[in-house]
Amino acid sequence: MNKYFLDLHVHIGRDGEGNAVKITASSNLTLPNILRECVERKGIDLIGIVDCGTYGVLHDLKKLVSSGELVELAGGGWRYREKVTLFAGVELETVEANGGRAHYLCYFPSLTRLEDFAGLIWQKVKNNRLSSQLCYLNGHQLLCEVKKRAGLLIPAHVFTPFKGLYGNCAFWMSDVFGDDAAEIKTIELGLSADRDMALLIPELRNRQFLANSDAHSLDKIGREYNVVEMETPSFDHLAKLLRGQQGKIVANYGLDPQLGKYHRSYCLICDRSLPEPPPVNCCPYCGEKKKFVLGVLDRIISIASLQQETVAIKTEEDQQAQLQPQYYHQVPLSFLPGIGKKTKEKLLKTFGTEMKILHYVKKNELKAVMGEKIAELIIKARNGEIRIDPGGGGRYGRITET
Repeated sequence: MNKYFLDLHVHIGRDGEGNAVKITASSNLTLPNILRECVERKGIDLIGIVDCGTYGVLHDLKKLVSSGELVELAGGGWRYREKVTLFAGVELETVEANGGRAHYLCYFPSLTRLEDFAGLIWQKVKNNRLSSQLCYLNGHQLLCEVKKRAGLLIPAHVFTPFKGLYGNCAFWMSDVFGDDAAEIKTIELGLSADRDMALLIPELRNRQFLANSDAHSLDKIGREYNVVEMETPSFDHLAKLLRGQQGKIVANYGLDPQLGKYHRSYCLICDRSLPEPPPVNCCPYCGEKKKFVLGVLDRIISIASLQQETVAIKTEEDQQAQLQPQYYHQVPLSFLPGIGKKTKEKLLKTFGTEMKILHYVKKNELKAVMGEKIAELIIKARNGEIRIDPGGGGRYGRITET
């Protein structure tokens, strides 16, 4: 088995003709730029780009394949400069009978499968050039269409209050997928949750977790990522990994969930995050319930309480929970106070990729080039020794003391 750095959730800002794809993403977040960033600066080995089903990006992908810059692998996926494998994905929004909406990541092994799926989806969205479109299917219907095309489906940022499966649609996986819920073997945690939080929910204890960046700029690629073991960097082996058949998710690396935008409940009237013991379901200061954003931690505690009251927790599920990969709280360079653009460029020029700096460069090496303060900051971030003011209501948490 070989080890790889994996980030399966990166967006496109503009297609090759300059048209917007993900409205909220940076304009320099193009397909070629993402691939170069992974090789030259980030050190990401396996990258999932989730806007490949849009009209413009699909055209860009086919162009790179025909020019030979991307080489299609026999086992699925595309290889770039013999260093990075691209997995072509589509992020879509579904709507359930109760009005809840959620985002899903769908990946396909070949251009043929991807084009066939895109043709279907273009009939069900309002604008086939834009990312994350509402596709007027429910989650179960989407799963069935992905399976027909030998694809993979992963629920995205499952606890997010606006567009997450648990955050906005359901208390149980079966509420969305019915008898096919068991086919969902892997979920994406999102920036406001980590392994320990997810394991509070009984039905997640026999599933795998991914930490992905959901990058909307080049700099954010790899702000959350995974170390995985696979035989080869191909779609076939990614599918085996995410279905729990072969390979291993060794570790998740992500932000401390307190840095996420929706970690705790937030009152929009009082304009404050609510640090009281969870779950906080209304503002304890003004009593507001409507202009109120339920936090990820608060939602998880509510779901966990319901599931624990409804079913007995199986011993084997507890044992499987103990086998979950370790989750490491790690702060990307761009989040650290005092590390601006010039400092980061110097770090990258001296030591190579961000993965190398975050994981391998020793303190004395950092100190010799950057000085004691920066070296100490990076090592503290690596060891999870940084204090944070929790985020909420769409506002990222802040590092308050190092």
